[in-house]
Amino acid sequence: MNMYLIILVMYMIGNMIFVSKHKHLLIVLLSLEFLVLSLFFLMMIYLMMINYNMYMLMVFLVFSVCEGALGLSILISMIRTHGNDYFQSFNLI
Repeated sequence: MNMYLIILVMYMIGNMIFVSKHKHLLIVLLSLEFLVLSLFFLMMIYLMMINYNMYMLMVFLVFSVCEGALGLSILISMIRTHGNDYFQSFNLI
């Protein structure tokens, strides 16, 4: 039960960072990865508790790695075109 509380706190901290630090893309990507990590821990504990195989965790890891690679590629393209990752310094339209 203590582990679920730790995972819940991790998830809530990740959400608070995601909502409050929305000006820089790098911080948003790091908070999303923190959320994915907390969900991975939750799925791992749940699947171990019901004695289920871990194939779903591998699928989840594949999608989270693809999400991270996509976020990094967007970050690199923003830095190359605009010089920084600050959302207020360029027009999105």
